Amino acid sequence: MAKAIVVAAPSSGSGKTLITLGLLRSFRNAGVRVASAKVGPDYIDPRFHQAATGRACYNLDPWAMNVGQINGLVTELARDADLVIIEGVMGLFDGPRGAKGSTADLAVMLGLPVLFTLDCRHQAQSAAALVHGFASYRKDLDFAGVILNRTASDRHEMLLREALGAQVLMALRNDEALAWPSRHLGLVQAQESGDLEAFIEATALRLNHKSALERILDLARPLAVGYGTPVVPPLAPSIAVARDDAFSFAYSHLLDGWQCQGASLSFFSPLADEAPDETAEAVFLPGGYPELQAGRIAGNARFLNGLRHHRGLIYGECGGYMVLGDNLIDSNGISHVMAGLLPVSTSFASRKLHLGYRQLEPLTGGPWTGRLTAHEFHYSTVVSEGPADRLFGARDAAGNILENMGLRRGRVMGSYGHVIAVAP
Repeated sequence: MAKAIVVAAPSSGSGKTLITLGLLRSFRNAGVRVASAKVGPDYIDPRFHQAATGRACYNLDPWAMNVGQINGLVTELARDADLVIIEGVMGLFDGPRGAKGSTADLAVMLGLPVLFTLDCRHQAQSAAALVHGFASYRKDLDFAGVILNRTASDRHEMLLREALGAQVLMALRNDEALAWPSRHLGLVQAQESGDLEAFIEATALRLNHKSALERILDLARPLAVGYGTPVVPPLAPSIAVARDDAFSFAYSHLLDGWQCQGASLSFFSPLADEAPDETAEAVFLPGGYPELQAGRIAGNARFLNGLRHHRGLIYGECGGYMVLGDNLIDSNGISHVMAGLLPVSTSFASRKLHLGYRQLEPLTGGPWTGRLTAHEFHYSTVVSEGPADRLFGARDAAGNILENMGLRRGRVMGSYGHVIAVAP
């Protein structure tokens, strides 16, 4: 039976992803069959995990998913694996107001211990007080140990180890070579750099401490596996999915789940001016970074015409929704003609952060009939909308009523919401 452990931190930016990648590759290099998961709604970090393990990384979300859905995904991750490493989201206890959704919530739900990643810059012995506070905050949480990140010197590490004692499992020295660039929605995507493999190996080399890895394996606990419930029904029996640097925000648990339910998937690249399979019964345009590629997309006539003439259902999320619209204004204020299938124009020049969980109620004619959980995270804004049916009724994580989301015109529909699961 596979064992598992959770990597958490006091806050975002502490180095959870770096530590997780280093551990994943170190265990893989040592012959351990390792898989991974990411807590919460995140498209970018799982691609780094996949590069480190060679396996799909699933999102596990205790707010958006019920226990059966999470157990089903965990069971799939544990298949043919010895160890599953689950990277947390934000700080250990951060989540939706008044609801489960934090890394700690997931760790308790699955009965797993927590490895605490501590960014040690600007502190030494005071780190012991911080760790004590986190370790004692919830009595139902198994706090397994600490990984020191960004230590400044041998002396700095010694002070930290003396203050924290046996809780310290390993330490990673601050190194600019282990910095990965970011942009407005998070890390620059894994597939956009040819240096990723070297970066992962360099991180693993610095965490390749045999005794510490063996101790982590000992601390990890067996996963309780079982049958789960489907996360989201497929759009259609056959689906053409856009996949490239501009359309990369598609959850692995969603696509794999569609295939497990019998749907066949084909993939195409809008940036390479590829049209969707005309025989597919549905087209899925996931989110990503079309705002950074608007000019290129606007010039790709084969892709746009393939969309315009497709006879199946067409569904777009966030960036995909923007491309289905009339125009997309880039950061320089230049307007680019998009597919023109939905009467909406969006702008990346006029930026406003939209962020949060969403509860979606499909309205007439949408691709699903039951309530859904989703997440919204974008900076682009709607500058104009024409007449069309709304796609979803919407509430925030606390249940407060929001304006209806998205548009539908016949067989074409989309919204800024990234669907995660059928509502618990």
